Amino acid sequence: MEKLARNCPYCGGSMEIERLRCVSCKTAVEGHVTLPRLARLPMAEREFAELFVRSSGSLKAVAQKLGISYPTVRNRLDKVIAALEEEERGEQDARTQILDALENGEINAKEAVTLLREL
Repeated sequence: MEKLARNCPYCGGSMEIERLRCVSCKTAVEGHVTLPRLARLPMAEREFAELFVRSSGSLKAVAQKLGISYPTVRNRLDKVIAALEEEERGEQDARTQILDALENGEINAKEAVTLLREL
């Protein structure tokens, strides 16, 4: 699996994609692109999620491939689920804060739309 930095090696802030380029024709697309939730997981959890999917969602098959017990595999899956749910809660909290700021007159509708699109 390719390594993808989730956090800045200098300050620890979140990394995001800004430019994509075709290796064949060199066409490039630039802009604010947020990493998908799965890509924002730590490397070990991303690798586990990939193995889980490639094993057709069979925890038993994952346990066999990794040479670990079924309960250990279940715990690792629970960690992935918890991380994804935490990410989703964070996005919901951010949406709520933006809408509250709009309602309180702290930002205008245009600013709210821009901020919501950035999520």
